Amino acid sequence: MEKASVELRFNINTLPGLPGVYQFFDQHKEVIYVGKAKNLKKRVSSYFSKQHSTGKTILLVRKIVHLEYIVVQSEADALLLENTLIKKYKPRYNIQLKDDKTYPWICIKKEPFPRVFQTRRLIRDGSAYFGPYPNVKVMQALLQLIRELYPLRTCAYDLSPSKIARGSYKVCLEYHLGNCLGPCAGEQTESDYQELISQIEKILRGDLVELLSGLKKQMKHHAEQLQFEAAQDIKQQLTLLEKYQSRSTVVSPSIKQLDVCSVLEEEQGFYLNYTVVKNGAIVQSYNTFVQKKLEETTDDMLGYVLPELRERFHSTSKEIALNLTSKLEFTDLKLFVPQRGEKKKLLEMSLRNVSHYKWVSGKREHAGKTEEKTHEGLEELQRVLGLGKLPVHMECFDNSNIQGEHAVSACVVFKDGKPSKKDYRHFNVRTVTGPDDFATMHEVVTRRYKRLLEEGKPLPQLVVIDGGKGQLGAAYEAIEALGLAVKLPMIGIAKRLEELYRVGFSAPLVLDQRSEALKLIQHMRNEAHRFGITHHRNKRSKAAIYSALSSIPGVGKKTEEQLLHTFKSLKAIEQLSVEQLAAHIGLKRAKLVYGFFRGETGD
Repeated sequence: MEKASVELRFNINTLPGLPGVYQFFDQHKEVIYVGKAKNLKKRVSSYFSKQHSTGKTILLVRKIVHLEYIVVQSEADALLLENTLIKKYKPRYNIQLKDDKTYPWICIKKEPFPRVFQTRRLIRDGSAYFGPYPNVKVMQALLQLIRELYPLRTCAYDLSPSKIARGSYKVCLEYHLGNCLGPCAGEQTESDYQELISQIEKILRGDLVELLSGLKKQMKHHAEQLQFEAAQDIKQQLTLLEKYQSRSTVVSPSIKQLDVCSVLEEEQGFYLNYTVVKNGAIVQSYNTFVQKKLEETTDDMLGYVLPELRERFHSTSKEIALNLTSKLEFTDLKLFVPQRGEKKKLLEMSLRNVSHYKWVSGKREHAGKTEEKTHEGLEELQRVLGLGKLPVHMECFDNSNIQGEHAVSACVVFKDGKPSKKDYRHFNVRTVTGPDDFATMHEVVTRRYKRLLEEGKPLPQLVVIDGGKGQLGAAYEAIEALGLAVKLPMIGIAKRLEELYRVGFSAPLVLDQRSEALKLIQHMRNEAHRFGITHHRNKRSKAAIYSALSSIPGVGKKTEEQLLHTFKSLKAIEQLSVEQLAAHIGLKRAKLVYGFFRGETGD
């Protein structure tokens, strides 16, 4: 306890060995951490008496200058109080549920002829609120179902009995469309309207079994009374409700109320799925990630997360099914691991949900790290090359040929450190004869930037040449002739040692192999090589095909092009019969081609 001040040591030594909540303060008298403990003295002393393995804990301990505590009767009380204080002070070293959004609710307003609508504000005026709904689409689908089933008012009029009696309002378009029965004009009684609201409340609570049973009895009664239109209306309601039930019910209706929680622990925190089941239907399903607070266990995390989630989703279930055993104890709440039956199936479904959420989160995190490294590489390139701007637009050139035959060049474009494949370009070399890499590079660089200038398109902030001093020099001569030497920074990357050559510098620039800037340049070079060699192979293959057909006496260029355009490859042409060939090029030439592939001489 050497690092603690005299006052702090005194406070620690006088702590009671009772359950409670402690608060750590920094030199600015701000709460930086709130924790709960079965034994305040043991828990708080451990921060100053043992060696900590995480930098976060070490940093926290260094900043503690004062502590306060509150003694409570039980650990359960400590859990609730800790949660309240965390929400109040939002301490820096407490990691709460990451998702702090306000989710929407469905409100049944406390008023004559209640309106039913979505809201994100809970007003304590006696109105009934159902939710919240983490998935807004689910809530909107539920509201749409309610609108299809029941004609409800959407206006905000004060429909007090006195105003209706005075005839203060007239029916609106919704009445004429059949979406409202006109309570504002006395066309619908409040008791009839309230019956609809009661049915809606059953839907929102998940009490579909009781509602369906009641509607079937009503339909049967109308049919017996020969009120077939009324019976048909109820039948349509039943069809919609049964369709909704088939989508939402995933377990036996015998499960009246159950909460399900599955947890996957990682080094940095916990992935968690919380599912609320009522009357055999899932009414809430929520995924989140909870970062670890210092060295907390799964039970520590569940201790404050479960009460918060139950409060958030207004759960009244007496049971929570978990995928792991827990020593937590709550009043009137049973935590258990189901071993068989429908509850186990529900838990397995919850585990699938949280596993998928973890996978998606991992992909998102990886993408974020890749994005961060790419930006780091761009900033490093700007710094080491002394560029005036961040090179968010870069282009790389590579040549491909075999002893000067079928020479091509490729230009790949990277924007924001990523390949922009729609901007890639191939170049068939026009003016160079034989294997001359320098002349080829001069030609394609000239053509590329001459065209960009003519079309008024933006120039890149960096040009990369796949090659050493020679190729770089040839490319620089090209842009110099175009008057772009100052506007267009250019470097070359040599293959053997991966060093970077710069115009005007005799010595190459050698970057660390772990450098993000070098990795980015290598990525561009490899992409240019891949793109160029693919085009080169296609060109060679096409030339070989033309060469084979051209060697057949009596077959001209026009026939070659017609066959290749129609059948695409030599292999396809070789498998054709004389009759099939004759349909395209005539019988005489068909016999010549057919005989050529079979080593025969045509007539």
